[in-house]
Amino acid sequence: MLQSLLKFLDDSKTAYHAVKNAAELLIENGFIRLLETEDWDIREGGKYFVARNGSSLIAFTIGSPDTFSYKIAASHTDSPALKLKEQPLKCSAGCTTLNVEPYGGGIWYSFLDRPLTLAGRAVKRVGSTVKEELVTAPFTLTIPSVAIHQNRNVNDGFTVNPQIDLLPLFSLAGEELSNATLIGKLAGENVLAYDLYLVSASAPYVFGLNEEFLASPRLDNLTSVYASLQALLSHEDSEGVCVAALLDNEEVGSLTAQGADGDFLEKTLRRIAYALRFDDNEYYKALASSFLLSVDNAHAKHPNHPEKADPTNETLLGKGIVIKSHANKAYITDATSSAVIKTVFDNAGVKHQSFFNHSDARSGSTLGALALRHTGMLGADIGIAQLAMHSACECFAIEDYQQMTEGLRAFFAASLVRTDDGVIVR
Repeated sequence: MLQSLLKFLDDSKTAYHAVKNAAELLIENGFIRLLETEDWDIREGGKYFVARNGSSLIAFTIGSPDTFSYKIAASHTDSPALKLKEQPLKCSAGCTTLNVEPYGGGIWYSFLDRPLTLAGRAVKRVGSTVKEELVTAPFTLTIPSVAIHQNRNVNDGFTVNPQIDLLPLFSLAGEELSNATLIGKLAGENVLAYDLYLVSASAPYVFGLNEEFLASPRLDNLTSVYASLQALLSHEDSEGVCVAALLDNEEVGSLTAQGADGDFLEKTLRRIAYALRFDDNEYYKALASSFLLSVDNAHAKHPNHPEKADPTNETLLGKGIVIKSHANKAYITDATSSAVIKTVFDNAGVKHQSFFNHSDARSGSTLGALALRHTGMLGADIGIAQLAMHSACECFAIEDYQQMTEGLRAFFAASLVRTDDGVIVR
């Protein structure tokens, strides 16, 4: 399991690559690809997936339609990165750098002085067809920091200016180097446009006295993506429809057609109902009986900065799945949904713990609230406890990933029945 996760992390430099790799994994395991532009032939016992924009994917299995409802594990495919602008070449001091802009809220100083690469998609004209092609640069880049001798106060505090401090060193060539040369080296000829990102090229690695930790770029949130896929592939036959929703653009607010605040998830759920010959009334009843897990990594208590954590709710590495709560609803968990998912995990022998923010700190958010705005079902926020979130290299305890996979498998296998006075969990 660990080696396959490491490969997925290393091979999924961008959301586009993550979705391509997810699709290949699903096809290898008997899932059938559906297209939004075509009719869907869906049957009981079937396994299917549909993608949008090349960066979001929704996979699902069809269990017994006698108890029609959805069990959804939703995660996101994107991570903070630096997006390449058009006309990106910038000449200075006999060198050429690349003009980039931040995507998401990264710990930008962590991108300095480490191997980076460009990856994403290029859009070409091939005859009369506009065609997308995945790209990973055949060369390595880096963003050099300013020497301490020239910035004596750097260790007293350093504010990153993205337009100045985050431009990667590309070449010793100067004015004679053209933008067409750069794009040609990346994607060949006839490129009309691109979505290319400067991302960490560091390989994942295991560390610690007993090799109990994993460090890698993009742990947030590709570990949730991969755990959701593994759970969907391996869970036992269950009632209703089990869904792994891998959605893009969470790091920038999800306000896109392929994001959680778009209609991709809602339309997919509706089309599943339609293909199974359920009318609107049955669909709305199904939503009222459904459960959504927003699966996104959580903050572990930092051993060097324990004062940043809540004083009475410790969230620790190696102590199991984190169930996240927030009074102002940055997370969707409430008392009922928390009790339901705790019961699912307890029945499966899966460890879990709780997360609350330090009350004087601004909370992060997840895609859960946005997804529920379109579906109205019961839901909870969960994740793996990690350190260095949004850094170019994050880390967590390997045991927690194993617990997450088992927990999601138990969620897909569980029977959750809504009643007037609660939820029956079997």
